[in-house]
Amino acid sequence: MAKDKKPRRPRAETPKGFRDYFGAEVTERAQMLSQIAEVYRAHGFEALETSAVETVEALGKFLPDVDRPNEGVFAWQDEGGDWLALRYDMTAPLARVAAQFRNDLPSPYRRYTMGPVWRNEKPGPGRFRQFYQCDADTVGASSVAADAEICGMLADALEAVGIERGDYIVRVNNRKVLNGVMEVAGVLDPTDPEKFAEERGIVLRAIDKFDKFGEEGVRALMGKGRMDASGDFTKGAGLSDAQADVVMGFMNAKRDTGAETAARLRELVAGSDLGAQGVDELEYIAQILEAQGYGPDRIVIDPSVVRGLGYYTGPVFEAELTFEILDEKGRKRSFGSVAGGGRYDDLVKRFTGQEVPATGVSIGVDRLLAALRAKGRIGGEAAGPVVVTVMDRDRMGDYLAMASELRRAGIRAEVYLGNPKNFGNQLKYADKRQSPVAVIQGADEAERGVVQIKDLVLGAKIAASASVEEWKSQPAQFEVPLAHMVAKVQEILARNGGN
Repeated sequence: MAKDKKPRRPRAETPKGFRDYFGAEVTERAQMLSQIAEVYRAHGFEALETSAVETVEALGKFLPDVDRPNEGVFAWQDEGGDWLALRYDMTAPLARVAAQFRNDLPSPYRRYTMGPVWRNEKPGPGRFRQFYQCDADTVGASSVAADAEICGMLADALEAVGIERGDYIVRVNNRKVLNGVMEVAGVLDPTDPEKFAEERGIVLRAIDKFDKFGEEGVRALMGKGRMDASGDFTKGAGLSDAQADVVMGFMNAKRDTGAETAARLRELVAGSDLGAQGVDELEYIAQILEAQGYGPDRIVIDPSVVRGLGYYTGPVFEAELTFEILDEKGRKRSFGSVAGGGRYDDLVKRFTGQEVPATGVSIGVDRLLAALRAKGRIGGEAAGPVVVTVMDRDRMGDYLAMASELRRAGIRAEVYLGNPKNFGNQLKYADKRQSPVAVIQGADEAERGVVQIKDLVLGAKIAASASVEEWKSQPAQFEVPLAHMVAKVQEILARNGGN
């Protein structure tokens, strides 16, 4: 008779494309998001928390040829036959909320939200299927003053979390200007949006790769086409040199001041009403921001910002960190973008049939945290709690009372709850917890009403390098009356940088 196979144990591993976050990482993210939330609230934005699950219909993500949501979302079919999915961003849920509660919400409605989103995409280095987003949006305001406010608020948020002025720049452009350039270049017909769609798509994708291919590569894609180093050929848009000059003029239109840039853009879109409207909006945004004190050291008009080509309908903006870091090969490079957004007046229309103006920004939480670590603003060794050791199981109430007294003074503290038989294991536990201080009280100390306070940080330094004489002159353990316990712990924490 065959022996029954033992049940297979589950593998203790995270799913591919996901990761776990521990201690300091979670705390640092929470603190950063709290600082950003304070800025948003100061601007009058209200918090919103939506469900992590939306209907796929609300998300608007269907493959055209199969009865199944597309690969970009994690989706499943419920018992009633409806397709549900984890949200892939924070904007689609906002559009649903704005439509569902339009009779209850104030208009304009200003909200911020923070939380995880999920994308069913192939993971890679630094690219995960679950990540955090931090969004702020205004729904129902047609004036580009709302866009200007978002840009200023973004600058304030970056400074609030520790990105100093001079280490970032918020760049602003307008899709209407780009569309005006397309019209002048002859690849956009306002009376027939489908006309030249293929050529326009090639041009827009080429513009989006300006940083990667450079002017020569983009020109090739706007003309006959481009062949890369591997020999692969990409078909071009077939534009003439004159047409390409118009588009490249747009990409190189940035001047020393916002006014000069706007003037150059107005030359490029001459003859396009839509393009002129976009330049008007950029000038108005620059005027509003200047009045609030947001100078060109913080926010600039920059035609090179091209994002969300099929999504945004007006102003677009991007926050770039300008300081240099070393890449994986030790080469210097700018840190790059950590936030972006723009005006999207068509999204809520999917639900209501009526155009509802909206604008917003999304901060890449993980990238901003990485930037703060690169600047040394966060990421140092985080101190753990003070550990109250246990010398006598029967006196657990006394030890818990000591921890409570420390907490009332604002000090993180815990009582060791493992097996107290081996005192050395308690100190090893404190080391693993990166505890700065251990509190010790045995029967003798209890009778005399004192405690031993062990400075674990100083003790480690002495053990690593001090001579016998230095060890004697710098004791790392102190006996103090129980009534002085909190004061002595506070003194040690202040010397070691807190807990």
